[in-house]
Amino acid sequence: QVQLVESGGGSVQAGGSLRLSCAASGARLITYTMGWFRQAPGKEREAVAAITVNERTSYADSVKGRFTISQDNAGKILYLQMFNLEPEDTAVYYCAAGPWTMRWVLSPASYKYWGQGTQVTVSS
Repeated sequence: QVQLVESGGGSVQAGGSLRLSCAASGARLITYTMGWFRQAPGKEREAVAAITVNERTSYADSVKGRFTISQDNAGKILYLQMFNLEPEDTAVYYCAAGPWTMRWVLSPASYKYWGQGTQVTVSS
């Protein structure tokens, strides 16, 4: 069983930066494929970024070049560094963990464990 707790959300102006963290307990994150997802009001949950056990990263087109996913060396914290934030990035951000064998790393259905989410609000 993996427990995930996100932190680092907040309110920023467009062009600002935030770093989200996801603390894991119950397992080392490096044994799972990890992902960040977001959900805006009235919209479906969508992928933001993912990182596999061999540290291959994948990003949604909307965040490429602005967001970076990473893990700490101990395999206990997942990060999402966000630069040049836009109002369209406003959403609740979730981290998730799933089996390292998953094929579709940007599909929410591939993930088994989810955090409770942290709110990110970007004003224009």
